[in-house]
Amino acid sequence: MTQASDPTLEAENAAALEELNSIRGSIDNIDAAVINMLAERFKCTKRVGILKAKNDLPPSDVDREQRQIERLRKLALDADLDAEFAEKFLNFIIREVIQNHMALRT
Repeated sequence: MTQASDPTLEAENAAALEELNSIRGSIDNIDAAVINMLAERFKCTKRVGILKAKNDLPPSDVDREQRQIERLRKLALDADLDAEFAEKFLNFIIREVIQNHMALRT
């Protein structure tokens, strides 16, 4: 009897594929939620950028950025997520926000 025709192995493979598809469905839902949350975040930061531009405030606030990074690192650690990754992610977002704020000034 070959492995390919082993009914037990085929059943295990089918169960594994079903679980894999279920997990991937969860990942897809989480990805959609992340995108929607980022969209909401950028709507808020656009409002901040408009307010800063109208009031001639600097596009960047280094003190706030540092506080946010520290806060996010703690949240990441509490959530069992790599704090370095979380910091890189936030730094990427901050750079995008600052670029958007600068563009609002033109």
